[in-house]
Amino acid sequence: MKKAILTIILLVVSNIFMTLAWYGHLKFKQMHWFNNLGLVSIIIISWGIALLEYSFQVPANKIGFSENGGPFNLWQLKVIQEVVSLTVFTIFMFIFFKNQTFTLNHFIGFFFLILAVYFIFKK
Repeated sequence: MKKAILTIILLVVSNIFMTLAWYGHLKFKQMHWFNNLGLVSIIIISWGIALLEYSFQVPANKIGFSENGGPFNLWQLKVIQEVVSLTVFTIFMFIFFKNQTFTLNHFIGFFFLILAVYFIFKK
């Protein structure tokens, strides 16, 4: 149980950095010191953030993988990662991109993700 919780915590932290690397730069224009950065600079900053993401993602998979003594098989790890990723992304959107709407389609998609988790973990 301890490895499962640690794996999920590492995946959450990893996905926070991933979301910042992938989408955080879209808010840079609102920050004075980033106004004049070109695409190459944004890519380099995003790579730096993504390095932090990998620093949590790789240990999460290593600790959580059943063949390394963890509680999850690869299918389960991937589905957990996707659910964590979309959850972190949704929270990020609600905080930083308030003009984006959350519609019934999105809710239905999350429902199907919950079903995916159920079926992937079903014995």
